[in-house]
Amino acid sequence: MIYSLLILSVLIGAVLVTVFKPQQTSVRLLLSFSGAYLLAITILHLLPEVFGSAHTNHSNNSLSSNTIGAFILLGVLIQSILESFSKGAEHGHIHNHSHSAEFPWLLFVSLSIHALSEGIPIGYQEDTELLWAIVVHKIPISIVLATFLLNSKLPKVYSYAFLLLFSLMSPIGLLASEKFEFFIHYHKEITSVTIGIFLHISTIILFESSKDHKFNYSKFIAILLGMGVAFLG
Repeated sequence: MIYSLLILSVLIGAVLVTVFKPQQTSVRLLLSFSGAYLLAITILHLLPEVFGSAHTNHSNNSLSSNTIGAFILLGVLIQSILESFSKGAEHGHIHNHSHSAEFPWLLFVSLSIHALSEGIPIGYQEDTELLWAIVVHKIPISIVLATFLLNSKLPKVYSYAFLLLFSLMSPIGLLASEKFEFFIHYHKEITSVTIGIFLHISTIILFESSKDHKFNYSKFIAILLGMGVAFLG
């Protein structure tokens, strides 16, 4: 069920673009909602989990608060590097030239690494809050990505293959977290890195300046809804 949801979150975005061709305004509001939801889940669930373990777990595998903070900062840096190749696709911006007929390998590799990192910490969670945060985050991102690919000069079969492969990345990350000893042993460090990635993405989505720096009521309401759903959940 979890694997299916991760795959469907991407495919839903592709279907919405193919069938309904959603307006940019609607996609931006959905991005704001998903960014707020992801940020709230990160703060309300993931941060207390990793920092709580630093104070309550005194085993050899425990981490200090400073070490956890260092891994979070590492996640921020990793995401910054990935975005230099993806051009901000993780938070809804793709500035690549859509008239190119070449397969965007850098975009694919950077998004795949990002999607893998999203899937790994799901395997460490007993509840489903993080899963739903990632599912909700992936739908508008997939809409943006599908819009770019299907409007480019790439053969349609390449575009759909790109989206299908992208939909498999988070499930692969989840599978790795459940089956490989490395990911199981270092789950606190990996979760901390993922927190940094989530903080980077969600804050950019929420706090980037609107046109003419005007207050956007619709975006603000979407942010409130996203945080409210995460808090009540």
